[in-house]
Amino acid sequence: ITSALAMWFAGVRRRAMRSNLDLFFMGAAFLLLETKSIVQFSLWFGTTWAVNAMVFAGILLSVLGAIEVVRRFRIPKPLHLYGLLVLSVAATWAIPANALLELAAGPRLVVAIVLTFSPIFLANLVFAQRFKETSHSAEAFGVNLLGAMVGGILEYSALAVGYRSLAILVAVLYGIAYLVWARDSAATSSISESSSPRVEVGAPV
Repeated sequence: ITSALAMWFAGVRRRAMRSNLDLFFMGAAFLLLETKSIVQFSLWFGTTWAVNAMVFAGILLSVLGAIEVVRRFRIPKPLHLYGLLVLSVAATWAIPANALLELAAGPRLVVAIVLTFSPIFLANLVFAQRFKETSHSAEAFGVNLLGAMVGGILEYSALAVGYRSLAILVAVLYGIAYLVWARDSAATSSISESSSPRVEVGAPV
């Protein structure tokens, strides 16, 4: 609340904050996704500095890879990306952690990388595509960071429901982000259509 008030007193327009509300929910969801990734790898390979370093390196590489993909290639529509993202998050929930412990170290690492970093990569594709469209990047990023702070608070819910259940919360938050984005896009399109000049075309002679 203090940070939100600080942004308001610093001159961030409330309209800009409302127009970037989907980025707020993305920030909260991504923080939870990062936390879940670290916990998963710790369960599969031990809680060591090497495991934590590997996870953070994987997250940063996923972010960089998503940015380059958005910059260089034409990617699917947001609806398809959100759908793939929710499916990948659902897979991390559906597959229990102890299922991978039965695998040898090599195959376990491969499956763990796919399960852990697929949602992170897709989440960054969604974010990079959305962030590219914003006209006020500083305000949009500020709203996203506010969401990440809320995600840090929501992280403590894992003490009651378990870290595996964070996947459900992540999926819900990304679902809300999509609905907010779809609503704002529809509103923007209707405003653009209503404000565009109407050209009267005469009947052919």
